[in-house]
Amino acid sequence: MLNQMKLTYIRQQLQHWWALALAVFALDWVTKQVIEANLHYGQEIALLPVFDLTLRYNTGAAFSFLAQAGGWQRWFFSLIAIAVVIGISWRLVKIAKTHVLEASSLSLILGGAVGNLYDRLVYGHVVDFLQFHWQQSWYFPAFNVADSAITIGVILMLVESFISPKQTGDDK
Repeated sequence: MLNQMKLTYIRQQLQHWWALALAVFALDWVTKQVIEANLHYGQEIALLPVFDLTLRYNTGAAFSFLAQAGGWQRWFFSLIAIAVVIGISWRLVKIAKTHVLEASSLSLILGGAVGNLYDRLVYGHVVDFLQFHWQQSWYFPAFNVADSAITIGVILMLVESFISPKQTGDDK
C-alpha cells in the first residue's frame, strides 16, 4: 500500500514536469506554424531596432553547425535528440519530487529538444524565426522558442549547481 502511494506521488510529479515540457513543445510548434503561414523564407519584419521576426531554416545544430554537411546531419542530430529525451526522462524519474529547480530546467530542455526533433523529422530542418542584430551589420543567428527553452533550462541548471549543496548518494 505504501509503495503504491509512493508510485502514485512520483507519477503525479512526473506528469507535472512532462506537462511543462509539453507546453514548451506546443508553444514552439504554434509559433513556428504562425511564422510559416505569414512569412516567406528570408523575409524580415523589424519589431525593434535590434530585433526582427524572420523565417529561416537550419539543417545543422546551434549556430548552423554542420548545416552544409549534405544531409546526414539530420539523422545524426535526431539521434542525439532522442538520446537526450531518453536521458532526461530517466533523470526526471529519479529526481522529480526532490530537485525542483533541476527538474524545471530538465523539463524546459526536454520540451525544446522535442520541438526541434519534431522539425528535423518532419521537415528535414529546424524552423527559426527570432533574430537579434546590431544596426544592420551584425546578426546573431536566428533561433526559436525551443532554442530559448533549452538555453533557459541550461542557465537554470547552472544556477542550481551553484546554489544547491553538494549531494551524495543515489539522487545524483
